[in-house]
Amino acid sequence: MDKQNQDITFPTKEGVFNMRMGAIILRDDKVLMVKNNRDPYYYSVGGRVKLQETLEEAIILECFEETKVHVEIDRLVFIHENFFPVQSGPYGETQFHEISFFYLMKSIEVEIKCESYTSDGIEEKLEWLPISNLQDVFPFPEFFKSELVCLPAEIKHIVTIEEKRT
Repeated sequence: MDKQNQDITFPTKEGVFNMRMGAIILRDDKVLMVKNNRDPYYYSVGGRVKLQETLEEAIILECFEETKVHVEIDRLVFIHENFFPVQSGPYGETQFHEISFFYLMKSIEVEIKCESYTSDGIEEKLEWLPISNLQDVFPFPEFFKSELVCLPAEIKHIVTIEEKRT
């Protein structure tokens, strides 16, 4: 297996570990989010970090892949530890332990074009969502509803624990 294409996602006896990064792209009091026709929620531009890839390399590459625009990093804003059950998928029914790093990106003033797909081939679309209305949609991560209203000046660590479903 080519290490440079290996996502930092691996199964263990107790569940699956996953390392991700996400972009916070703001313009005119709106945040750029991704949606597809399968999932009921919006999610941040971003994805999994690959082995031997820095977080900054990963976020810049993912932003370009999803928006076709070269964006620059402003700063790291959130570190999110997320513990959640998964009912199906490539690892079957299991628990996930995910660590995500969310970066505020410098403003995008040009038009964006989405030509990206989920890891299993479903077409994605980009939408500018008003930050003040995130309560009306289902964003992932959910803490975007409250935290994007006033971004913290320092890096904020957030832990989300979703109980295992039976």
